[in-house]
Amino acid sequence: MARRKSIQPVELPTRVQAARSLAVALARLAADTRCQDVVVLDVRNLSPVTDFYVIATGTSARQMRTAVEDVEELAASRGYPALSRSGYEGETWMLLDLVDVVVHVFSDAARQFYDLDNLWGDARKVPWREGARKDEG
Repeated sequence: MARRKSIQPVELPTRVQAARSLAVALARLAADTRCQDVVVLDVRNLSPVTDFYVIATGTSARQMRTAVEDVEELAASRGYPALSRSGYEGETWMLLDLVDVVVHVFSDAARQFYDLDNLWGDARKVPWREGARKDEG
């Protein structure tokens, strides 16, 4: 009788891996919708609120709203419906809370004022560009 080959179980992505993958996809989408200075920060060891921040700068209120709408749609299609959204009617800072990932889209002036990049300066930058190495952001 022939022996069956040992089948290795397929490891499903963990919640953190799924969140990281989502954050990277959202960063790429934000860049594709003309957001600038997009960064993904791994704040798992620094923040009790979320695992990853995606921070981007918009060029206008209309462009920021479009970016947030597109990000929300992609997140929902991956099983991450928005828990909350704020600032959507404003023109300086829009926030989308997806629980494991929080997306901030700022106007240039608001990003400089709130300076989340510096506030979370101890966070590791996650490479998100196609072909980026692990040490690149």
